[in-house]
Amino acid sequence: MDVESVLVFVLAAVGVIAVVRWVAGRTGLPAAALLPIVGIGYTLLPGPDIVLEPDIILTLVLPPLLYSAALDSSMLAIRRNVRTVVSLSVVLVLLTALLIGLGFAWWVPGATLAAGVAVGAAVAPPDPVAALAVGRRVGLPPRIITVIQGEGLLNDATALTILSVAVAAASGDTFSATSALGQFVIDATGGAAVGALVALVVRLLSRPLSADPMLANAVSLATPFVAYLLGERAHVSGVLAVVVAGLIVGHHTPRSTSGAGRLQTSAVWRLVDFLLEGLVFLLIGQQLPEVIGGLGGYDTGTVVVAVGVTVGTVLLLRPLWLLLTLVLPGALQTRRRGGGMDGERPARWTAREVVVLSWAGTRGVISLAAIFTLPLVTETGARFPARDLLLFCTFVVVLVTLVGQGLTFAPIVRMLGLRADDNDQARLRNEARSASVEAALVALDDLEEQEHDDIGAPVIETMRQQLRARLNRYQQRLVLLRENDDSADPPISPLYEAALHVRRVALDAQRDELLRWRDAGRLPDEGLRVLERELDHEERLLPGRPTRR
Repeated sequence: MDVESVLVFVLAAVGVIAVVRWVAGRTGLPAAALLPIVGIGYTLLPGPDIVLEPDIILTLVLPPLLYSAALDSSMLAIRRNVRTVVSLSVVLVLLTALLIGLGFAWWVPGATLAAGVAVGAAVAPPDPVAALAVGRRVGLPPRIITVIQGEGLLNDATALTILSVAVAAASGDTFSATSALGQFVIDATGGAAVGALVALVVRLLSRPLSADPMLANAVSLATPFVAYLLGERAHVSGVLAVVVAGLIVGHHTPRSTSGAGRLQTSAVWRLVDFLLEGLVFLLIGQQLPEVIGGLGGYDTGTVVVAVGVTVGTVLLLRPLWLLLTLVLPGALQTRRRGGGMDGERPARWTAREVVVLSWAGTRGVISLAAIFTLPLVTETGARFPARDLLLFCTFVVVLVTLVGQGLTFAPIVRMLGLRADDNDQARLRNEARSASVEAALVALDDLEEQEHDDIGAPVIETMRQQLRARLNRYQQRLVLLRENDDSADPPISPLYEAALHVRRVALDAQRDELLRWRDAGRLPDEGLRVLERELDHEERLLPGRPTRR
């Protein structure tokens, strides 16, 4: 494709992504599940199809998506659930790859154990984009969101390492389980070390750059690529380096960056996520001609068996593993303790939570990118065993999980009635707000004691009155929340919502007046932008959904 054709395709893709995002917002369906369907529809139209280039996905697309997800994750929350996260992102990925490999070796003619492990490694890591989009919209409990996030961050490194070992074994290299495990440990440890080093450098640069949000943004955008390239050059896991760097930087960002820098960086990463995620999910559907074109050499029975082994293992092993590792151990511990105290919520995972986690295992573009890295010919000169069949099996798994599970995830969550306690979260936020205002009042008292003139006293007193008024609002809100403790939904305060409405009307009136000044030639556009930015920051402080505040 020439430059003009590429530009036309990119513009068309952005238009399609925007339309699908609009439809998803109106219907409640995840855009990640709708875009592959649109991509398949595009392949039926005349015109060129875009073939997925795995090197581009793994080098240019995966690092920023993982880094952005890591920035939004909680390192402390992942640490609290580290056993579950590691169980899903490492052990379950290993089991999935091994069982699919054994299934291919036993039941699929022409396939080897190494080839089966390769496709198993490709389809093992879930892509949580669709599940998280739905989960946040329907209000899943924070613990489930944390586990889905943590699993999605770490499982790619496990899967890609297993894939490289399987490809080496299929190419005729000497395979040893001990050496493979040792290489995995080296890759993981080295990747984590590289990520920590990159995060340290970013933290050192953050303070001197915090005064210039543009420079802080440039460093933030470059960080995932630096971490990935350093990891790959050091022959360790570049993916894990990106994840570790993102977790550490995200954890220390509140202390090391300015408010303006955080606002701008957050907006930039939201746009990057929107475009990259939309593009890769659109590309998934366009791979249909490529994966179907190579099936001519296989009989229908072989294709059905291979697809059955792959899809069946992916769909059945995850809930079984969650049942064995989360539900049964907790139930046995409860029995040994003779039950919990009355009114005490058990810490163990419930059956409803396990069902939701099971259905959150949607696969995505990483699976396709990984399987497309399989060589056409091994180092011995032979064709890679059943490569076209492996591509097709991976594509089917992605479609079944991404579209099937993605479109049904929200109804299942609603049917189970599993959602976060909004009243409890709102109470916690207001308690934190009150504590922060009380800390500010103490700081003002200390400042007033240090002032030896009367100039700053009126300013301090004005600020103190504003803070006390704010603290009074928070405390009144806390009283309502505590009185409504039996309900999961925060109480609706007519006075609070009326205040929000009045503030929005006032902001709109201010903007209209500024525009009249600009149109009349009394205010230059540069001055308008400065004043509009001030109003925009005030409006950003207003909650989007008042009932959750």
